Amino acid sequence: MKTYCTILFALLANLSLSAQFYLRGEVRDETNTPLANSRLILHSTGYVYYSGSSGGFGIVSSLKEDSLVVSYDGYQEQRVKLSAANYTTIVLKLQHASGNLHKSRLVSITKDMQWDEKKNWSVGGETYSNLLENEFIPAKKYPETGFAINTDKAAYSNMRRFINMGSTVPPDAVRTEELLNYFNFGYKEPAKDSTFAFDSRLTTCPWKPENELLYLQVSARKVNMDKVPASNIVFLIDISGSMDMPNRLPLLKSAFKLMISNLRQKDTVSIVVYGSTVGVWLQPTCGTEKEKITRAVEDLYPGGSTPGASGIQAAYALAKSKFIKGGNNRVVLATDGDFNVGQANEEELENLITLHRQSGIYLTCLGVGMGNYKDSKLEILAKKGNGNFAYLDNEREAEKVLVKELTQTLYTVADDAYLSIHFNPRLVKEYRLIGFDNKLKAVADSLSELEGGEVGSGHTLMAVFELTPTFSNVSTADNPGREPIAKAVVNYKCPNDSTKKRSEFEVPFVYTEFPDMPACHRFAAAVVEFSLLLKESPYAKGISWNDPLVLANESCNSSDAVQKEFITLVEKAKKIYGKSKRRRI
Repeated sequence: MKTYCTILFALLANLSLSAQFYLRGEVRDETNTPLANSRLILHSTGYVYYSGSSGGFGIVSSLKEDSLVVSYDGYQEQRVKLSAANYTTIVLKLQHASGNLHKSRLVSITKDMQWDEKKNWSVGGETYSNLLENEFIPAKKYPETGFAINTDKAAYSNMRRFINMGSTVPPDAVRTEELLNYFNFGYKEPAKDSTFAFDSRLTTCPWKPENELLYLQVSARKVNMDKVPASNIVFLIDISGSMDMPNRLPLLKSAFKLMISNLRQKDTVSIVVYGSTVGVWLQPTCGTEKEKITRAVEDLYPGGSTPGASGIQAAYALAKSKFIKGGNNRVVLATDGDFNVGQANEEELENLITLHRQSGIYLTCLGVGMGNYKDSKLEILAKKGNGNFAYLDNEREAEKVLVKELTQTLYTVADDAYLSIHFNPRLVKEYRLIGFDNKLKAVADSLSELEGGEVGSGHTLMAVFELTPTFSNVSTADNPGREPIAKAVVNYKCPNDSTKKRSEFEVPFVYTEFPDMPACHRFAAAVVEFSLLLKESPYAKGISWNDPLVLANESCNSSDAVQKEFITLVEKAKKIYGKSKRRRI
């Protein structure tokens, strides 16, 4: 009997030790709005959890009472006690203006370099972010640099608008990486278990033969369209008075009607408008009801002020109400960016969009217009909203973005993606990243941090470095089998997953003479030359307007309409800038 009691006591004790409790609650802000994807750290285990789309959470614990540290981007972190006996509502408060919301975001960064070593780079209607062009950096002192990977191409079509108008292009409107992004320079299929494929080429710099060009090409995995999850898309359309021009609201209506043809039965579409009114124009509608959606688009008419911030709030609220777990949840904002009511400046817009970035809802910005087009505002919104950014200057561009490249525009395969590269100082004396220029304000801000980009299905990014070689580099250029010239790492997260991932690549020291390079790489060099001329870059001193023209003609793919159009744009720009130069004289 004594043995039996001992066994029974042990069993009861073991049951007590293994008992599980359910800690439940929800996370909201001070306006009672649910905060999806709030980060929850359980004190007893250190495990990380996230709140659901409605802000709710349920955590299995061995303790009847425990505590959580709750955080959400843009809000004050909070520690709370939980009890299995109660349902706990956690209310997070907004951070003050000096908090995390106002951290400036960089598109490229050199490790350990301080502002006082960069400030000498600066030189003392439409708005563009003031950019600070990257300079040469000594590889021995600062061997590592990095840049965000994204699918933005807006700068190219905006540049084309200026050139076709017979006008010079504002230098800060020229973002070299977006001009390169615009072209298809070939695609390399990633390995079966990988998100990215990597390729590199080393050659002579055509505008400075004593230097070298290093091409880095990163290709993202293509989604299987048969397995693409359901989409919850909210069109947020600016119908204010400033949109009452042929190249604005009418162009957007044509663009959206093109996109509607690709909707599926499992897709849901809604329309929110802002202008003379702010509200839901089309309630969530099945993708097969194409006539109903098209009719709603056709009935849009312009008028009123531009309460953009209110429209953004309404669109996100609607997107959250129809949130598809594991699906493609996205707000598509279409505007000239001329927000003149409510939160209008870039800092206020940053704050607004940052509050929504952890909701699992992506943001695509489509810019239109001429004269009051606010490129800087839409660029901020896209980057802060985990999204991408395009400029529609004509219906052909709308078709390219929303039909031909729909998967790149709307279906994400990687978030917060950036590439870091560590140069071998024995082979590289100095290096300069061409493009990926930061805002002057962000570079000067000691709290700035590199912000990765959203990468769409099948996107290929081409990045170019100009290198000053060491003696060892030049003297051994013809000898194979040497140490790598650099090592690269692509850092990213998978959609709807907070786990950080990385793919490492070796950059071999394999040198190819420029005339022997693949045609697409030689064409990319022509795009870089053209960009440097438009930016009026100090590094364009050895480049004439004939150089990109000759190089593009020699390397152009005759079956590629986009490359052929580029040559026409260079010819037009040569005439425009030639006249401009004569007038200054």
